[in-house]
Amino acid sequence: MGCVWCDVKESWDASKHPLVAVDTLVAYVKATPAQLVIITGGEPLLHNLDELTQELQNAGLETNIETSGSSPLSGSWNWICVSPKKFKAPLPEVLIAATELKVVVFNNSDFEWAIQHANLTPKHCLLYLQPEWSKAAHVTPLIVEFIKANPRWQLSLQIHKFINVP
Repeated sequence: MGCVWCDVKESWDASKHPLVAVDTLVAYVKATPAQLVIITGGEPLLHNLDELTQELQNAGLETNIETSGSSPLSGSWNWICVSPKKFKAPLPEVLIAATELKVVVFNNSDFEWAIQHANLTPKHCLLYLQPEWSKAAHVTPLIVEFIKANPRWQLSLQIHKFINVP
């Protein structure tokens, strides 16, 4: 699933990427010092993630997801970040499971849209607004003012962009 601001456009065509067995993926992660696996890039919930996340957790790893929430939830998660896209709304059952809601702010109308989605999340869900990278100079001051008036929200930044990590 693509979007204007998505970073991993090369993930959109699944036919360009070989399938990898779950046990191979788990072994790859276990060969690193990582204790946390974040599944993201494209739209992970276009795939059934039950077996993968179960095996990662059986191997002692924490599993987190960043998803648009537009497909049914599968997998076993320690943390669920929902980052909705305007062209395909998140499903209510994904929003109610969210640990974190991260809304990318591209223009002024995104604030009301963010509030609408926040109202569908559980009370413990963390709420973040992230300036879209190409609009950051314009929208970051708007986000700061919004947060001052709505202190449940926090600012999220794409740190990898600031430190030039692709």
